[in-house]
Amino acid sequence: MSKLKILITFFLFLANVTSICNAASYDREFVRNFAKTFVEQNIAVPDNGKMVVTPATIDSRIAIKPCSVPLSANIPEKYSSRNVNVKIYCSGSAPWHIFLPVKIMTTVPVLVALNKINKGSVLNSSNVALKQKDIAKIRGEVLADLEVVIGARAKRSLYQGKNITKKNICIVCKGDNVTIIAQSKSFMIKTDGVALKDASFGEQVSVKNIRSGRTVSARVKAINQVVINL
Repeated sequence: MSKLKILITFFLFLANVTSICNAASYDREFVRNFAKTFVEQNIAVPDNGKMVVTPATIDSRIAIKPCSVPLSANIPEKYSSRNVNVKIYCSGSAPWHIFLPVKIMTTVPVLVALNKINKGSVLNSSNVALKQKDIAKIRGEVLADLEVVIGARAKRSLYQGKNITKKNICIVCKGDNVTIIAQSKSFMIKTDGVALKDASFGEQVSVKNIRSGRTVSARVKAINQVVINL
């Protein structure tokens, strides 16, 4: 072997030894926290929502080798909203990787019954409040604005902790006096009416115009208020 080849081999060996000596060591808890932070920074949370991220415990039989460069991570393009396998890897001179399962619980604010609400009872700030709920356990179209439901009535009995949805309350209830708003781009007319059935936000409801005696179909806009767009 020529002196040049020997010299090159020596420097390559020296560089590899230097790289190994400079490699950082990581314990299992560091890797778990690294995965947790990566998920928190790279998975979006709904408006006003919260996310609880829990990485799995790393098996003691898995050796976490040193790495000569900072650790990296990625998340698969397709993953469950509740579970994700985070790939933690070292791309240094002695590359390695592990897949770490991470559980994700996302909560969002939802209006719930603070206590039992009997059928026909009026909703108010004493019996309804916002609570954070696991999004995976939410069924139906829930509501998250207390102001818009104050004055609504329960269509059925609601137990404590029950989510308030459009289906279990009426914003306009059968027999209620309502304000009918007929509007177009150029004018608006208001008149009094009576609701002929229960309805919630955005639903069509039949109402009787008290002045004319006519029955019309209108869309629920707010508590005891319906709109006809001309």
